Amino acid sequence: MLPARLKKRAQFLAVRRGEKRRGPLFLMEVLDRGDGGAPRLGFTVTKKVGNAVTRNRIRRRLKEAVRTRAGGDMAAGSDYVIVGRREVLDAAFDDLARELSRRMRGGRQPRQSQR
Repeated sequence: MLPARLKKRAQFLAVRRGEKRRGPLFLMEVLDRGDGGAPRLGFTVTKKVGNAVTRNRIRRRLKEAVRTRAGGDMAAGSDYVIVGRREVLDAAFDDLARELSRRMRGGRQPRQSQR
């Protein structure tokens, strides 16, 4: 089941003040509201990613990954905004769900050595 949704522009803008968790497939912005209430979630895909069909496919894949796998990893009292990238379409669904789950828990990407 999907958590409560962010619907108003002001809610999305408020989350931008929070922590940014960058990844290869998406950017996740997280704001701790501090009220201990149910987590809320919003999705954004910019126009530079592609046309409406492409943007909606990205959004649907992200929603399904959260619904089936990553939704339980969301912290109470937090707002999440996921900014999808084109790479979401090419990623295996298991990889997408695993990455979402890890980012929601606050996991960091291991750094590659620069040798």
